[in-house]
Amino acid sequence: MSDPYNSGAGGSPPPLPASRPASAAVPAQRPRMAPATLGDTMVTTAFALPGYRVVENLGIVRGIVVRSRSVVGNFIGGLQTLFGGNITIYTELCEQARADTYRDMVAHARQLRANAIIGMRYDATEVMAGLTEVLCYGTAVVVEAVVEPAEG
Repeated sequence: MSDPYNSGAGGSPPPLPASRPASAAVPAQRPRMAPATLGDTMVTTAFALPGYRVVENLGIVRGIVVRSRSVVGNFIGGLQTLFGGNITIYTELCEQARADTYRDMVAHARQLRANAIIGMRYDATEVMAGLTEVLCYGTAVVVEAVVEPAEG
C-alpha cells in the first residue's frame, strides 16, 4: 500500500555513492544504509527486517478511525446487496479507513523518529450498529543495516 503522505516528506533520499572507473573491481557486497526516514518499504507485518537489526525499540504506534456510512451510502449498499457480489460502496469505505489508519500510524512513528515499523497489524471492531472502529498498529523501531564483510 502506498503512503500518499510520504511523497516528498522527510527530506531527500541519501546521496548516491560516487561512481568509480569501469576498470575498478566491484565489491562482493555493498553496505546498505538504513533509511533516515520511514517509508513504505520499512513497514512490515514480520517481526524482523531482513538485512537490518533493531537497535532501539520505541514502542507501540497506532492509527485509529471510527467510520460510518451515510444514509445515501447505506441505501446504495442496500441496493447492491439485492444483486449480490462485491458491495463496492462498503469496500471503498473499508479501504479508505485502512489507508487513513496506516497514514496515522506512520505519522505517529515519524514523531518518535523511527525508521521502521515491525509487527504491523489491522483490527476492526463494530462499536455499534453502523459504526466501525479500524485500528492499525505496530512497533516503532530504529534499525541499522547489517553489513557482512566482503569475501575476498
